Amino acid sequence: MNLRSLDLNLLVILDALLDEAHVTRAAQRLALSQPATSSALERCRHVFGDALLERAPGGRMRLTPKAQALREPLRRALAAVTEVVGREPDDVRQLRQAVRIVMADLPATAIAAPLYARLQESAPGIRPILQPWRSESEAMAALDSGASDIAVCVAGAAGPDIRSTVLLRENYKVALRAGHPAVEDFDLERWLAYPHVLVSSRGQQDSALDRLLAAQGRQRTVGIVLPAFSMVPALLAASDLIALLPGRCLRDAAAQALAVLEPPLAVPGFELAMCWHARRDRDPGVRHVMGLVEELVQAL
Repeated sequence: MNLRSLDLNLLVILDALLDEAHVTRAAQRLALSQPATSSALERCRHVFGDALLERAPGGRMRLTPKAQALREPLRRALAAVTEVVGREPDDVRQLRQAVRIVMADLPATAIAAPLYARLQESAPGIRPILQPWRSESEAMAALDSGASDIAVCVAGAAGPDIRSTVLLRENYKVALRAGHPAVEDFDLERWLAYPHVLVSSRGQQDSALDRLLAAQGRQRTVGIVLPAFSMVPALLAASDLIALLPGRCLRDAAAQALAVLEPPLAVPGFELAMCWHARRDRDPGVRHVMGLVEELVQAL
């Protein structure tokens, strides 16, 4: 191979293709068109004399044995070039890429505007793509497959290649309309006497709270299941429904005509974490967005 004829940018594209095993996702990651990325893949195939990506049973693309063997040497080579060339502090301003973030509607609604504003100032070529939260397992699978770059989620078990950092700790509160008959002398019996709102993006009809109650021989009535936290306040204000919500959902409770109470039994809180795959450790665009997300979520 004649190194003089080798385009270093081609190796950068190949690195993304081998990470993603998906032409469209690699194109999105690099902010390139799909035809341009497909063309680069064809050039890489010619350079290395191998298909590199092949169709697996079921239709998904997979790396060929040759591509698997190239991954680590290619990463080391690009890391060495990066070290030689170096990066100025404002290099992120030159980046052109999409960064995909999966998170629930509550933090997404709170940080979307300031995240966009901060990126316009610091890295205007980075385009954030906020993806809907469905479950922890789906979020981890998306990080592993490369369908997502960052996940903001409840801290839990993750695979060996998933990195995480805790952003904040949250506690639950009971929310109901101001003037609700259960507010006076509020206790477990009054709490369970009224139908509850359950938030589940997948439409599940029970939660950890139901299992906690079942362990004590108690049961609540779920009156409605909603896919998003942002839908709850208006529904509570217009009904006798009750909801158990993260405390940060209720910062504007007074303006929403809601009363906020402590749960009548011990309900464990949770840690909200930011997770990413190890392959993103050296992606400056993703790292830059992670820093902004961490700062913005911790300020909630």
